[in-house]
Amino acid sequence: MRRLWLIFAQAVTASVAVLFVLNTLKPEWLRNTAPDAVVAILEAPASDPGVRVAPGSYAEAAQRSMPAVVHIYTTKAARASRHPLLNDPVFRHFFGDRPEEGKQQSSGLGSGVIVSPDGFILTNNHVVDAADEIEVALNDGRQYSASVIGRDPETDLAVLRITADAPLPSITLARGDMLHVGDVVLAIGNPFGVGQTVTMGIISALGRSHLGINTFENYIQTDAAINPGNSGGALVDSTGNLVGINTAIYSRSGGSLGIGFAIPISIARNVLEQIVATGEVTRGWVGVEIREITPELASSFGLLGTEGALIAGVLRGSPAEQGGVRPGDVLVAVDGKTVQDPKAMLELVAALPPGKTASFRVRRSGKDVDLTVAVARRPIPQAAR
Repeated sequence: MRRLWLIFAQAVTASVAVLFVLNTLKPEWLRNTAPDAVVAILEAPASDPGVRVAPGSYAEAAQRSMPAVVHIYTTKAARASRHPLLNDPVFRHFFGDRPEEGKQQSSGLGSGVIVSPDGFILTNNHVVDAADEIEVALNDGRQYSASVIGRDPETDLAVLRITADAPLPSITLARGDMLHVGDVVLAIGNPFGVGQTVTMGIISALGRSHLGINTFENYIQTDAAINPGNSGGALVDSTGNLVGINTAIYSRSGGSLGIGFAIPISIARNVLEQIVATGEVTRGWVGVEIREITPELASSFGLLGTEGALIAGVLRGSPAEQGGVRPGDVLVAVDGKTVQDPKAMLELVAALPPGKTASFRVRRSGKDVDLTVAVARRPIPQAAR
């Protein structure tokens, strides 16, 4: 029995020694050659061939609108500043006259939206303002030189045009009265110059004004991420129709904080049509300075509320003066449309065609007075000339 045990022990010891040697020198001989174990995983079922995107996806809206969104690259020459010492006669006596510094070039980038197969592009005025050269790059890589058809600094919109051999991809414009707070929107543009980008959010407010960005403000507010470079790009609805032109962000850091502003398509379309037709935007003007009616002003003027626009000044020789409007009057209606505040008054007067006679109802000394004012053409801002 003892002899059998010794034989067994020696066999086990030899086997262990052989395994140790093999594991050290030839470990691959000891690997398991059996098939890998099967891992239990969950896999989505095969999609219906008729369904192109996943449920809840906005891929179709993005794919429909992205080809019409372009990248805009601008360059403009800027003269380098002259060092003050060069104007010092003593310095010039010892060191001589120095040649004038050469011109420097600055570049900028933004986005735009092709709104017509003929090559008309909507963008922001501040994207192309004072640009010497404008280059437009399509999403498919094609590049064109663009010309400015017209600009409207008071809404921060501009219309460009490029010429191509074939019709260009263009976006479909949505109806301006179909927007609601809570609607899903996509912001498409070229943020920071990284390339075309799509972000998603909702419309968080409508009719935003008093932001101090432009003369005429009626912004769509959205939490879709809008960053530098997105300016002039498209804000589209969940079906890919254009609802606004991305314009500005509220930010302390220069990046998106979830508060972006876009010009509604109703305003953009009106500007587009006027610029394409005449090269400029024509608005009505009567020559008054207006102020908002605060509760303190309402009390001092004996008004029952803060509705209306206070006429703080009347330009001499203006249509308003000729029509009988006086400083201190409160404008309450224009052509039968109620004036709620100075913003509403500005929009109502701007919408009047020059040469038309409009009826103004003002509140003077507690009584309503009806006046007739001949509307003139609003002067073109110096920046647009």
